[in-house]
Amino acid sequence: MDKDNSKTEKKPVTQDDVLLASLKLFSEKGYFNTSLTDIKDAVGIKTTSGIYQHFKNKQAIAEALYSNILDSLSISIDDIRRRNKKSSEQLREIVDLLFKLTDDAPEIMRFLLVVNIKEILPEHKNLVETAPFNKITRVIHNGIKNGEIRAIDALVAYNYFFGIIKHTLCMVLSGELSKTADSYQSQAWTVAWGSIIKK
Repeated sequence: MDKDNSKTEKKPVTQDDVLLASLKLFSEKGYFNTSLTDIKDAVGIKTTSGIYQHFKNKQAIAEALYSNILDSLSISIDDIRRRNKKSSEQLREIVDLLFKLTDDAPEIMRFLLVVNIKEILPEHKNLVETAPFNKITRVIHNGIKNGEIRAIDALVAYNYFFGIIKHTLCMVLSGELSKTADSYQSQAWTVAWGSIIKK
């Protein structure tokens, strides 16, 4: 009796398989300490040709990851801005999202906040110049215009506010803060919002 060969056949490797494995490795080992062989092993394929079907090199993988993460974040921020009128409400929900992602998807947040993208992708914009973070700056600018936020330069206000949020999240991601991001969210929000609120 012939055995069913369908169980032994492997499904072809997808672009998402490569991206997910790479994200995990870049997050754990760092971009420069991760090789295509590491990615191949993590995906569970025998040769790197399965990777080359989708990406020409490791940098192209990093570029796709960065682009996908920023696109998703940008869409989420658009949704938040549509749902909330006041800048304080929009910023609060954006902070909620970033803290939730830190707990639920730490690899994504490490890649976004900890990895020095300019070393990997030198021709790309700094994080503050990307679409989702431009949108956060616009939220702050609108808050200044509407009298919720102190009348200071919007980029300075962004740095006060987001600097506190980012530093807290980076400390959670590095293990310097031992609890979940959620444990520090209320404190971080109070300090960050307090640094820019119009008094």
